[in-house]
Order: sequence, then structure tokens, then C-alpha cells
Amino acid sequence: MPSKKVVKDDKSKLKFKFIDLFAGIGGFHTAMHSVGGKCVFASEWDKNARITYEENYKAIEPSLFAKDKEGNYKFFNADINDVELDKVPDFDVLCGGFPCQAFSIAGKRKGFEDTRGTLFFNIAAIVDHKIKIGKKPKVLFLENVKGLKNHDHGKTLETLLRVLQEDLKYEVRIKVLNAKYFGVPQNRERLFFVCWDKEQCSADDFNFPLGLDKSLKSIFDVKELDKAVSTKVGDILEPDDMIPEKMTISDKLWLGHQLRKERNRANGKGFGYSLFKEDAVYCSTISARYWKDGSEILIDQSQKGKNPRKLTPVEAGRLQGYKIVGNGWKYAEAADNQNNKNKLPTMRIVVSDKEAYHQFGNSVAVPVIRTLAKEIKRQLLKIK
Repeated sequence: MPSKKVVKDDKSKLKFKFIDLFAGIGGFHTAMHSVGGKCVFASEWDKNARITYEENYKAIEPSLFAKDKEGNYKFFNADINDVELDKVPDFDVLCGGFPCQAFSIAGKRKGFEDTRGTLFFNIAAIVDHKIKIGKKPKVLFLENVKGLKNHDHGKTLETLLRVLQEDLKYEVRIKVLNAKYFGVPQNRERLFFVCWDKEQCSADDFNFPLGLDKSLKSIFDVKELDKAVSTKVGDILEPDDMIPEKMTISDKLWLGHQLRKERNRANGKGFGYSLFKEDAVYCSTISARYWKDGSEILIDQSQKGKNPRKLTPVEAGRLQGYKIVGNGWKYAEAADNQNNKNKLPTMRIVVSDKEAYHQFGNSVAVPVIRTLAKEIKRQLLKIK
């Protein structure tokens, strides 16, 4: 009788499963997929973000958008408050850029019930349910604004850490990272949580990458950040002759920006517009309100005798590290930078300019998430 042929697993093709909560337009999805992850569940309530998400990821993970007999999505959830816990597929990594809300009962020491009424509670509830059925997630990968560290005099962070460490039994490390060290010209600081189950991940610590060097390898020593990959605002720009005239702000708006900045300066405030030349190594943080007046990032056009202009939606997306072709690049070499290589899917903008600005302003910076994902995979999941 002939022996059965033994087929060995191809370790390089093994994938880990993740869920994408507060998914937005898929910054976590883009990054996690690029390092071998498979998304099995996502949740996002904003209808326009859902349109962008499905348009860009349906071809990548068609099963994520499967529907039941009634035509309802099975795994692409809308309101996280309506999640049926027993219908969330098992997964290895939970990803989420959860919104920061006031914790009215923080510090009452009632376990993760302390977070009820906040969206963090939904994360805790999903994880707690998986623990109870013996399917504890290996890793939690979370992102929030830097200010969370000091919110309510540190009590909010204290509550979150207590829930993660004492109630859910995870090892937790947190770190503030800046996107400007990861190959995008944006001064964007965010707080990251990496949490792991020591019974499934045999790591004693997690070493956060602080940036990327010129060869796109992780930098772990703060003293080496001066060797981070160089960037400039010009890297994200579309060709000048393809910029719609409507991007140039009006005389009235430009005057308003200048007068407001003068008033704020006189009152000892630092708020006002920020103007950047294309050779600037980075610009300000783009926000969800960018569509209103573009004040935080205006591109200088004085050499043309014109008022400053806003970023185009394509440029706003590139600033967050998405690969978007748009009308091409002002400088040909920028088309081959780390964010535009083939491992990242091409992002398509399928909503209005206003919604696109809002979505990109709310997004994570993809290269930061991707670099962290690589290290989670290597240090914690032990997948090469």
C-alpha cells in the first residue's frame, strides 16, 4: 500500500486572523493585510466610511462582506453597540483606533464595567466573551490620541490599564509614536497599546519601533532617530498643472486666516493657520475638520503670486501613507517611495471631497501601523 504523501505547511504563507473595530476607511486593514493578516470581522458606523471601506477591501477579503439570506452583512458590522458577541469569528489580533470619551465612573474599580458607556467597553466585552469560551485573542493592538495619557489627570488611562491587565489578563506596553519618523511628512503623535497573552505569546516584553531608517528597517533606539528616512511635503503633492483652482483659498479666507493668527498671537495663543513650502520636512497633523478651511496645512504658492492652497483629497490621503495614484506625482521619484510599493493596495477615493478629507483626517498613519504590525508578528506571534 503506497504511503500517503505528507504535505508540510508553508510557514511563509500562514496567516493570522484579525478583527478591525472602529474601522474607519481601513488603515489597520491595509497595514495588517500587507504583513499577512486576514480580516474576519470589521465594525464601522459612519455610512460614508463604510462605502470607502467596502469599495477598497471587497476584492481583498470578499468573505468579510458576505450577506445572510435577508441581505444583511454577516461580518461587516455597522454599530458596535449592536454586536452579537457569539457571532464574532475567532481571531488572533484585535485592532482598533477607539474614540476617547469621558469616563464618568473611572476609578470605581468595578472591572471593565468601569468603562460602560464608552466605546472601549465594547472592546473589553468582545475580548471577555472570547476568554469565557476559551478563545482568548493573542494580541490587542489599539491606537488613540496622545492626550489620552493625561485625560482626567491620568485616571482614564489608569482605568484602561487596569481593565487590560487585571481583568483581561494581558501584558501591556504603551508608547507615543510620531508618523514623521516612519516615512510620511506629517508631525502626527499618537498613543499605541500593544497587549499580549503570555500563555500564547512567550514574550517578556515588546520593543516598540520608533521609526524607519533609510533602508526601511525599524529603529529601536531614540538616539538613532536622526537616521530616520527623510521626507518632504513635496513627496505627497500632485503635479501643479493638475491642481484644481478651487484648492487655492479665496482672498477673503486668506485675510481671515491672517487676522485670526494675529489676534491669537496678541492673546498669547499659538493657534492659527500653518503655511508650508514643498521642501518642508513635514507639516502639521491633518484633522477631520480639514475640509472646513484647510488652516492646519496650507501649501505656499507665493512664488506664483497666488494665495496658499489646500491639499487635494489625494494629497491628504498620501499624507497618511495610503497609496493613491490620483493625477500622479509632482516629483517622479516620490511615486516609488515606501507608501507606494506594490505590497500596499491602491486606495480609491469614492466619496465627496468633504467626506474624503474627513475620513483621511480620522485615519491612522498607515506606515506606523504597518511597522508595528510587522513587529507584533515577529516579536509576539513568532511568524516570520
